[in-house]
Amino acid sequence: MKLLEGKTAIITGASRGIGRGIAEVFAKNGCNVAFTYLSSVEKGEALAKELEAYGVKAKGYRSDASDYAAAEQLIADVVKDFGTIDAVINNAGITKDNLLMRMSEADWDAVMNINLKSIFNITKAVQRTMLKQRFGSIVNMSSVVGIKGNAGQSNYAASKAGVIGFSKSIALELGSRNIRCNVIAPGFIETEMTAALPEETVQGWREAIPLKRGGTTEDVANLALFLASDLSSYISGQVINVDGAMLT
Repeated sequence: MKLLEGKTAIITGASRGIGRGIAEVFAKNGCNVAFTYLSSVEKGEALAKELEAYGVKAKGYRSDASDYAAAEQLIADVVKDFGTIDAVINNAGITKDNLLMRMSEADWDAVMNINLKSIFNITKAVQRTMLKQRFGSIVNMSSVVGIKGNAGQSNYAASKAGVIGFSKSIALELGSRNIRCNVIAPGFIETEMTAALPEETVQGWREAIPLKRGGTTEDVANLALFLASDLSSYISGQVINVDGAMLT
């Protein structure tokens, strides 16, 4: 059974890591996928071809979700190309870590714009379509750092905590129109970025997690799949950790 058969989803920041993992799991489950990227056009086209191999429609859009006008244009283009939008996965994000005493205003602003303002931009733009059709699922990516904080990541933690407050408010605002909004808070997920770190550092992190392993992009993608599907039709306003019991 394909959980998202015939549905259409937008996934921001899907060229690598968690976003790419979500795009693949969605396509495998019959979902048409519109995705954004900021890297090379070639990479975007290659991902679209990979997703289409699962028998779905896929298209990449080179778009900056932190730009309000670009987000509005993106939603208009996706509706024109796909006809509908059933789910949105707001995944685009960056880190610019530093202790507060060394953090520049530019690094604070960049993280806030891409991690938090982008979610406001995309959600505001897509709500028009979802309000008209009277259904939709919005899934916003936070982090365990947005729940517990982390030294050297005050900008990232603040942006990810903001995602939680925003999402709970949207769940309350749009619930009467059958539009759901939930949050995924990943813990230590092993991606291309962590692969570049020393093995002993990564192993130390694994040992500190009750399940004794880092998460995979598929672990996060499977939860996004559930939240975008009709299986979660009575779940809204929730923050779900994917962290191997790290914060328990």
